[in-house]
Amino acid sequence: MNWVPFGKLGFMISPADRTDVAVSQELFAPLPGGVELCYQTFGDPDAEPLLLVMGLGGPMTWWDTDLCMLLAREGFFAIRYDNRDTGRSSRDAGRVRKVDVARAFLGRRVAAPYSMGDLADDGFGLLDHLGLRSAHLAGVSMGGMIAQTMALAAPTRVRSLTSIMSTTGQRTAGWQSPTLLPTLISGRGPTRDDYLKDAVRVWGLIGSPGYPPTAGRLESRAGETFDRGVSRAGVLRQMLAVLTQPNRTADLTRITVPTTVIHGLQDRMVHVSGGRATAAAIPGAELLLIDGMGHDLPPALFPTFATALRRTADRATPKRPGQSV
Repeated sequence: MNWVPFGKLGFMISPADRTDVAVSQELFAPLPGGVELCYQTFGDPDAEPLLLVMGLGGPMTWWDTDLCMLLAREGFFAIRYDNRDTGRSSRDAGRVRKVDVARAFLGRRVAAPYSMGDLADDGFGLLDHLGLRSAHLAGVSMGGMIAQTMALAAPTRVRSLTSIMSTTGQRTAGWQSPTLLPTLISGRGPTRDDYLKDAVRVWGLIGSPGYPPTAGRLESRAGETFDRGVSRAGVLRQMLAVLTQPNRTADLTRITVPTTVIHGLQDRMVHVSGGRATAAAIPGAELLLIDGMGHDLPPALFPTFATALRRTADRATPKRPGQSV
């Protein structure tokens, strides 16, 4: 593990010139088993593919458009998508009771409608739909868990791995502040205004204290999220997949692709111990700890994220023997 300490940055990314990057419309990929994923691409399809995997309850638009544009300018064909049960992707039919989530949170056995492995298969299914045999992976929170699972399940399909504010599945690492659980599973009003108020409250609890967003930015993102489609039942199903995931710590030692682990030192949703444990488990992983960062992707850090992903991908070339192209 190579540890890279990182202090607060004082600069902001300039507004993206949205004329120099090819951007697709929101498209749909039908996958085996009846799942349909909504996705969008940025950049040249002949550039290096980068699959962007979002976290719990987060639509693909939480990979901010300006960040995706920046990644495209760094030489990536960036692909963001809605996980199943999120945004415009299809919904699962499995029912989850809040009591099941609470039991799983306490470590008790609970049957989940789908697993972290199923969500990893969705990612591979999207790559198949796009005709891509391999890609760089970057995942946030639950998305980092999905990306780690993909790297373990089919290593020749993964060029590099960037795990952001995520963890290994080990219960003694990357824990969630217990004070957050009631807020995350609490009942919410049915209206758009209810959702906006709740979102602003939640992100006030888990966001980056060193890079606080404006209320206007939070409300804008929450409104876009609501308009693209939200599913409270879907969030519970995803949460159960997270809470019932296996401990990958021993398996992560088998990952040989270049890996960077990014984590905020003020993360209340996934404690920084999760990032440290991930980097310690993966041979040669670089650990980037960011002061002032919580459980979000502040615009002020977009250049930092883009540089880290580019540096990680560059470590993957030339391709290893047996690596897909």
